[in-house]
Amino acid sequence: MNKGVWLKIAIFATGISGLTSEFILSTLASYFIGDTIVQWAIVLSIMLFAMGVGSRLSRFVTHKLLIAFIVVEFSLSLLISFSPLIVYSLAAKSEYIHILIYGLALLVGACIGFEIPLATRLNEIHETLDKNISNIMSWDYIGSLVGGLLFAFWGLPYLGITNTAFVFGTLNFIVAVILFWQYRAHYVKQQKWMTVSTLLLLFTIGTGFLFAEQIVLFGEQSRYKDKIVYRTQSRYQKIIITQWQEHYWLFINGNQQLSTFDEYLYHEPMIHPIMAITPEHKEILIIGGGDGFNVKELLKYNDIKHITLVDLDPVMTDLGREFGGLVKYNDSSLYNSKVKIYHQDGFTFIEKSKNFYDLIVVDLPDAKNIDLNKLYTLEFYQMAHRLLRPHGHLITQAGSPYYATRATHCINKTMQAAGFTTLQLHNQVLTLGEWGWVIGSKYLSKSQMIHTMKNKSYEDLNNKWLTRESISLITSFGKPLFDTTGVKINTINAPVLYQYYLDGNWDLY
Repeated sequence: MNKGVWLKIAIFATGISGLTSEFILSTLASYFIGDTIVQWAIVLSIMLFAMGVGSRLSRFVTHKLLIAFIVVEFSLSLLISFSPLIVYSLAAKSEYIHILIYGLALLVGACIGFEIPLATRLNEIHETLDKNISNIMSWDYIGSLVGGLLFAFWGLPYLGITNTAFVFGTLNFIVAVILFWQYRAHYVKQQKWMTVSTLLLLFTIGTGFLFAEQIVLFGEQSRYKDKIVYRTQSRYQKIIITQWQEHYWLFINGNQQLSTFDEYLYHEPMIHPIMAITPEHKEILIIGGGDGFNVKELLKYNDIKHITLVDLDPVMTDLGREFGGLVKYNDSSLYNSKVKIYHQDGFTFIEKSKNFYDLIVVDLPDAKNIDLNKLYTLEFYQMAHRLLRPHGHLITQAGSPYYATRATHCINKTMQAAGFTTLQLHNQVLTLGEWGWVIGSKYLSKSQMIHTMKNKSYEDLNNKWLTRESISLITSFGKPLFDTTGVKINTINAPVLYQYYLDGNWDLY
């Protein structure tokens, strides 16, 4: 095979690993720092800037271009392979984690920018200038496309961040070795150096791969006070479960979702007050809630015929059905014959649904990114309003009225704009702090909702906490801690909610 072809294969392969490394670091930044949009923008911008710097620096290499190219490839191999391990191992130093991730992005970007001009100059002996530039750049871009698709549909969902890094980092190493082998006749004096370097790098990457699991577990454990008993990176999110004594804590992307220690302080106020004001309970739709705890509370009502649960992540519903620590406390609710599970995007499901419901329960993580934000928008609530029967209701978790004051009021205001009369609820959840929900009604006023709730009996539901007397507590609010007069409505085109969450009063927690 022509040596120029091997050079193009090398560029194609490094295009794959280069873009993958950008996505890996962006994902790590989102996980450890938060605010997905901002972190992806920062990491990718740093890498593009660093590519320009690396490209400019490459002009100072005037001889032994192949050796320089191989050194860069070896450096990229190490950086890409070990980036997740470096970040996880230093995860406890959270105040410096952004500097570390941005620094790695800078180094990887510089190496990527450095290698492309070198490859172009190496290819001069095989092709004329017009073909040389276009071929090198096109193969790099094609490799980037393949790398992006592999990361999204194979690497992240099936290999996880760490193994993906080692697979694509090793690609640079393999390419460099093959390329040197093709040009070895021109670099006889460097063959001994190449052999030693290859063996040393192979040993380093192999050792890192063997101990990767322990290093990542150490890094993860440093972020949680209780023992990690389950962890996985699904296609959509990082899921961690920790255990203390007989109880379990569920975390998604580092944020607590529930604890079996006090989940009833969250789920009972979410389900039973709204069931009290909903005259018929035949058809229930749950968006999110793949852990099965809302279903457990709903199944206390014998008149329910069907519960449709829509959760994007099958890993989450599998945990709700199979992880012993959750199944024990959700009473195996997801196995009930009344429950039908769909693994779809909640927004898309609502948009395409032709069914009508008596009650819609929206139990999703806080809208701290654009993907979740759309499930708290005017457009979403308008579609949900159309799917509710005339006496139907909707309830959504709405964050903390104390720690995310503006976010809670934004959800309330957005639901009102969609045609709902709203009622805010709150309760002190021991492991979460003060938490809130918003009920939307199609036909009852706020005072009518409260009156109906207070006149219902909850005695026969076998609740752990909620009683008739507690309704006065969860429906009563003082003045908001922060000014909410300027809070805007959350829409698809103007997604303000996630910013309200990020600018919350979390330092009060």
